[in-house]
Amino acid sequence: MKNKKYLLPLTLVFSLFFLWAISSNLLPTMIRQLMKSCDLNPFQASFTESAYWLAYFICPIPIAMFLKRFSYKAGIIFGLSLAAVGAFLFFPASTINVYGVYLTIFFLIATGMCFLETAANPYVTALGDAETAPRRLNLAQAFNGLGAFIAAMFLSKAVLASGNFSLVYFILGGILVLAAVIFIFSHLPKTADEVMQMEENEKDGKLIDFSVLKHHHLRWGVIAQFFYNGGQTAINSLFLVYCCTYAGIDEETATTYFGIYMLCFLLGRWIGTWLMGQFKPQNMLLTYAIINVVLCIVVSTLGGEAGIWAMMAISFFMSIMYPTQFSMALTGLGKQTKSGSAFLVMAIVGNACLPQFTAYVMNSNPDIYQIAYIIPAICFSFCAYYGWKGHIVD
Repeated sequence: MKNKKYLLPLTLVFSLFFLWAISSNLLPTMIRQLMKSCDLNPFQASFTESAYWLAYFICPIPIAMFLKRFSYKAGIIFGLSLAAVGAFLFFPASTINVYGVYLTIFFLIATGMCFLETAANPYVTALGDAETAPRRLNLAQAFNGLGAFIAAMFLSKAVLASGNFSLVYFILGGILVLAAVIFIFSHLPKTADEVMQMEENEKDGKLIDFSVLKHHHLRWGVIAQFFYNGGQTAINSLFLVYCCTYAGIDEETATTYFGIYMLCFLLGRWIGTWLMGQFKPQNMLLTYAIINVVLCIVVSTLGGEAGIWAMMAISFFMSIMYPTQFSMALTGLGKQTKSGSAFLVMAIVGNACLPQFTAYVMNSNPDIYQIAYIIPAICFSFCAYYGWKGHIVD
């Protein structure tokens, strides 16, 4: 990193990508666990994802207003604290064991994580050279991939083997509190958009700028993020259900497969970050998205264990899509960056509806369950368009 003064603050922010990955990637395991503890079918259990990701649709605009009124740092500290409260609530909730209570807690945790994402993604893109922003955000998201791997390979086994998920969330809550304390006593430099905001005294003006959607590349970025998130989460959240319910694989083997699946995602992020120094981000996005469309068609055609291995490859090629689209969509927004970030994070609501549609199709067609993976194929086609033309700045 050329500017050494940014090394420590970026390192601290990179840790946030790891933490929210732990939280979101526990959801597929919790879906499988809640199917057993609350006697749910795959479609009913998929609303665990809905409760979590709905927060990403409701909260980003108020969060962006909060960030504009205060700072990225304040948003990060508040988000960590709120998510920690939600994690600690799993202890009393486990004694009640009511599905609706769990859904409420997932929404609360997601609201805290939404603060982190709305603040951390634009902060990483803004803190450094604009031309290296996609590569820098992919590097940050590589730590997200590490958290996803740990959640899938190790924490999933702990939850499913014992059924005691409250302990896992208690530990996560403790880590979140520790992170909040560290950020309270750390210095995060102001970004260019925050300095501009202070100079123009925008605290007395609009706290959210809807006119940012007039930018072609931001508008299409929001659309691409909606479909990417829906497609990725449809595959992630149903992976264990696919393995255990439809492919006839035992839970121990399925969680190992899930760990390998997330390892592919992690490797994809590290390798993709390196490749981004050799190739244009938009060209990599287009290529990766087309490959994933083909792989989804393979899953929907073959099903069974062949589909599992195709999903491993999908995980690798999904790796760079979110951060690449996010950083390209924020290009040149200046003082509108926080507003643009809010709309991009809102697009994560794709996680709250497209996976449920996929689960419904799968649950309604048990003999040809694999046909449901046509839905993620359609999602990745929107990512391909963004890499082709949608990213062009007007």
